[in-house]
Amino acid sequence: MAKKKTTAKKKAAPKRKAAPKRKAVARKKTTKRAKKNAMEMLLVGSKTKAALKGHGVNVGGDAIEGLNGVIHWYIEQAVKRAKANKRKTVRAHDFVVM
Repeated sequence: MAKKKTTAKKKAAPKRKAAPKRKAVARKKTTKRAKKNAMEMLLVGSKTKAALKGHGVNVGGDAIEGLNGVIHWYIEQAVKRAKANKRKTVRAHDFVVM
């Protein structure tokens, strides 16, 4: 007769303890001023630095943020001009500043 192989039963993995529940923390409401101060970065920093250095100048640590602010200002002005012309579409000529 052939012997049957006995297989050892695997032990069940020990149960993990449940992580302690975190207390709900009230989030602070952001004001319009706080949103305005924290402008989203619209520029690619490395590309902008490379373009500036291509003109033979050094780039300060705050230069990218300053240029980002200018871009946001241009966008606001273009939106205002499109709305003044009763359009919802911003077009290239809306970015011309006079």
